[in-house]
Amino acid sequence: MDDILTLRHVLRESRTLAIVGLSADWYRPSYFAAKYMQEKGYRIIPVNPKYPEILGEKCYPDLQSIPVRVDLVDVFRKPAECVPIAEAAVEIGAKFLWLQIGVINEAAKEIAERAGLTVIMDRCVKIEYARLFGGLNWMGVNTGVISSHRPQ
Repeated sequence: MDDILTLRHVLRESRTLAIVGLSADWYRPSYFAAKYMQEKGYRIIPVNPKYPEILGEKCYPDLQSIPVRVDLVDVFRKPAECVPIAEAAVEIGAKFLWLQIGVINEAAKEIAERAGLTVIMDRCVKIEYARLFGGLNWMGVNTGVISSHRPQ
């Protein structure tokens, strides 16, 4: 399901990303990925009860507390914590559930897919954005996407 067309669709159709487990520590992968996506024009909504604000955005304790529509729920939590997150993503009407690299939970995937969400699992939103829309290839990394021109 994580083919190139699906990944491009998810990234193109998402404008508001709720990042569950986003850390305020600049050296954490969640912070790096969120900052990158924010710089690419996405609205980032941090979900972490530990902080009042991250990256200039108000932090929320859980998905249900977010007062605006969320397109994509990006999860930086342990796999064992994903089922209630998937249930909350369904409850708030998100279109996509994205489990980061190393975050694999088949039960969470099934819950989200049964409700009509597209699920991406064990991939990084920042890496996939850079790979598919330009970024990684500028550093000489073989992205595996062969094309004579950049996608629109």
